Amino acid sequence: MALNEALANDRSPDRRKLCEHYLNVRTATLHLAAPLSAEDQQAQSMPEASPTKWHLGHTTWFFDTLVLAPAGRAIGDAQWQYCFNSYYEAIGDRQPRAQRGLLTRPSLQEVLGYRAAVDDAMRLLIERTDPDTLRQVTATIELGLQHEQQHQELILMDIKHLLFSHPFHPAYAHPRPAGRPASANSVPAAAWMEFPGGLFEIGAEEGRGFAYDNEQPRHRVWLDAYRLHDRLISCGEWLEFMAAGGYSRPEFWLSDGWAAVKERGWTAPLYWFESQPGSWSIFTLAGDRPLDPDEPVVHVSYYEADAFARWSDARLPTEAEWELASGSALPAEAPALHPHPARCAPGLRQMTGAAWQWTASAYSPYPGFKPAAGVAAEYNGKFMSGQMVLRGGACITPEGHARATYRNFFPPDARWAFTGVRLAHDAPPASAPGPRHLHLS
Repeated sequence: MALNEALANDRSPDRRKLCEHYLNVRTATLHLAAPLSAEDQQAQSMPEASPTKWHLGHTTWFFDTLVLAPAGRAIGDAQWQYCFNSYYEAIGDRQPRAQRGLLTRPSLQEVLGYRAAVDDAMRLLIERTDPDTLRQVTATIELGLQHEQQHQELILMDIKHLLFSHPFHPAYAHPRPAGRPASANSVPAAAWMEFPGGLFEIGAEEGRGFAYDNEQPRHRVWLDAYRLHDRLISCGEWLEFMAAGGYSRPEFWLSDGWAAVKERGWTAPLYWFESQPGSWSIFTLAGDRPLDPDEPVVHVSYYEADAFARWSDARLPTEAEWELASGSALPAEAPALHPHPARCAPGLRQMTGAAWQWTASAYSPYPGFKPAAGVAAEYNGKFMSGQMVLRGGACITPEGHARATYRNFFPPDARWAFTGVRLAHDAPPASAPGPRHLHLS
């Protein structure tokens, strides 16, 4: 039973299971940081990214500030709070996000010591506090663990950008033995799957497992019949877009997207580079290697995804279309450092476990939305402006973290996240031709 289900049923959570879950998530974060040197964990490659050391401190600060402090068991002082507060205005001042890499002190060892001290205090609280207090803090503990799993993704996303910024492109992890050879014809052409229109409900149901406040309330939406691609767009298909002048033809781009192309010199997805003229390679968490045309394209912005869809005479799905279609999806593959080509199987593939998928939906509140109570009210609602919704889950998403109602969100120009593209289209009359380009069936 999920922890918040136990709360909804007025039952005390299992202390042993809660403690085990807490320690498992916290240990997983340390395992992600283990391959990195202290120098790796200190650096910040761009304002949007954060040093690994900061992630280790911030996820610990969350439990110290929002769970231990209200119980009179806080570990850190005001300096720790200033260093590791992210954006909680109600809690106090903080280090500017773009300057987190300047926090050379506390040292990595001190941050790890802070984690250990907070974990000891959390274990004692879970094991020994009275049942009423435990019930009161369990929902915040689960929020903190879900929050930490988000930062596990961010650690890998941010360190990838840092290592790519290094002149030698060092690998985060040693490359695994080579898999199957790249082949432009080994994955079948994408096919359209049709879904009926009508009145539907989307959003998380209260009391049915963990959900963030932005996934609620469940509400009705009207959809016309639509179609989705059965897999994500591949690197080979993106090469077709590039060869057709996709990055040099303004007719495919939103105005802000075209401005970004010109100002930032985009000619290919992030982490792509020509090892020699006409021969593309990519940087992965395992280092540089030749581009595999069958793999799903990742590290593209919303602007790029939208331009590709326009070039394909298609569009991006709305988040409601994506959520309702996800019930027919195949299971996700195990987490990995880079997404694999789509499996040859009928049905919707790569809905989770490959790349977060841009939708056409702006990140805004659902009808009747109410932020979570207390400090947690700042967790999601305050960002509902200037961002686009992504659905699904990436290859680096912790196992069990993604769900059909999950609403991820990023600014439309963001490219360092593991973001990909699934095409959608209005269901045409039987006699109407389908979208052009890419040999899409």
